[in-house]
Amino acid sequence: MLLLLLVVLGAAGALVLACAVSPWWWCAAGPLLALTGLGAWDLAQRRHAVLRNYPLLGHLRFLLEALRPEVQQYFVERNFDGRPYDREVRGIVYERAKGIEAEEPFGTERDVYRDGYEYLEPSMRPVDVPDEPPVVRVGGPDCTQPYDMALLNVSAMSFGALSSNAILALNRGAALGRFAHDTGEGGLSEYHLRGGGDLIWEIGTGYFGCRTPEGGFEAREFADKAALPEVKCVSLKLSQGAKPGIGGVLPGAKVNAEIARARDVPEGETVISPPYHQVFSTPRELVRFVARMRELAGGKPTGLKLCVGSRRQFLAVCKAMLAEGVTPDFIVVDGSEGGTGAAPLEFADNIGTPLTEGLITVHNALVGTGLRDRVRIGASGKVATGSDIVKRLVQGADYTNAARAMMFAVGCLQAQRCHTNTCPAGVTTQDPRRVRALDVADKSERVHRYQRATVRSASQIMAAMGVRDPGDLTPHRLLRRTDPTTVRSYAELYEWLAPGVLLTEPPASWSADWAAAHPDTF
Repeated sequence: MLLLLLVVLGAAGALVLACAVSPWWWCAAGPLLALTGLGAWDLAQRRHAVLRNYPLLGHLRFLLEALRPEVQQYFVERNFDGRPYDREVRGIVYERAKGIEAEEPFGTERDVYRDGYEYLEPSMRPVDVPDEPPVVRVGGPDCTQPYDMALLNVSAMSFGALSSNAILALNRGAALGRFAHDTGEGGLSEYHLRGGGDLIWEIGTGYFGCRTPEGGFEAREFADKAALPEVKCVSLKLSQGAKPGIGGVLPGAKVNAEIARARDVPEGETVISPPYHQVFSTPRELVRFVARMRELAGGKPTGLKLCVGSRRQFLAVCKAMLAEGVTPDFIVVDGSEGGTGAAPLEFADNIGTPLTEGLITVHNALVGTGLRDRVRIGASGKVATGSDIVKRLVQGADYTNAARAMMFAVGCLQAQRCHTNTCPAGVTTQDPRRVRALDVADKSERVHRYQRATVRSASQIMAAMGVRDPGDLTPHRLLRRTDPTTVRSYAELYEWLAPGVLLTEPPASWSADWAAAHPDTF
């Protein structure tokens, strides 16, 4: 904004000098007036939040974008330790959000002979792509209001971490595309409700939105809000991939009146989420609380979200489910590599199970205990493309959630200034001027287009594999190169339990953890 002000002052001065002193000053006045007009257009347009926040200067970003792949690749590829993942994802998300076909010439840029390279197995007899995208019915035997979940949904991101306009754009995009929007643990705000999208209301350790003055769980408030027609499911967050085992901190300076109302906390005071829940301390108490939540929610699908840690502890939860005759309707597995939330670097890099192993662990535990048909599994953690969706379905998920990619679709530039309240795109800030720059109508359409194109891509990939129903995807259809001359399928790389085997004859690799697991202790 300062640059535009200087240009306007310079244009005015040059114009006066051109009229009063010498016509040669028109050489300066002409370009400066043109830049003034461009700056005014930047402020008025609604398509690019960066130009509204940074008139004139913001065009440098689009200049770099126009010079791809050379310049853009240099800058973007080096994000996140130089891995090409974010360059590829940002390119795909931006193109799909803008309605551009994501096709590139000259084949793959990947080294297909490197160790760890993965690919899906095509069929010599592909099938037709279905006209309508697949959906997943979520709701076990104790659920009276099941919900049809899309293959790709908005993962948990709270109001407070994200701006009001970002939340509203995500929610309206979900309404346009008929997919679900997870609220995150920061409460059920008016911006979640205003857009008309289907909501998964997440309850964390702070019980924001259904919280007593002492910080406990307020059942009556929870029941009243869970009864809202926009709330389709409720989710109990045990942990998240970004920082499993610790709670979050929202500085008091960011707790404005709207955030305070959404979270049931005092305005202007720092909010600390405890690392653990007050309402349960054992696996048995956990599953009983899930049953209570489902009853308070009027029978709507009720589930858990966690970043997997100890296999023995999860088996203890499975034993508690068997003992109590209670199962969640869904479990969202959050991979340690995912998570848009800010976290200490040591936690982000070293704590928690990556999504592949976490998914396979939860899937196997539920299959081995005979509970898999009662529980749907969601996958969250760097899911962004159609191939990501299909790979996670192969690994045991029924559907997926995306956070980072949805932020890209709503305008995130990955400036990594989320914690400074100075997000240049208006996505992760509470600064009213910066938030205003994010145009809800434009960005909700982009979210919708991105999700639709990505699910369509997943459907096309499954059709190329000869698969009509996602449930027909099996581990042998995903392959990994383990050395330059060896390729093995996931059916060979990982152990896959038979239904109910843990109840009859646990395999040797699981027997110690199964024997040590107890429903009354974590």
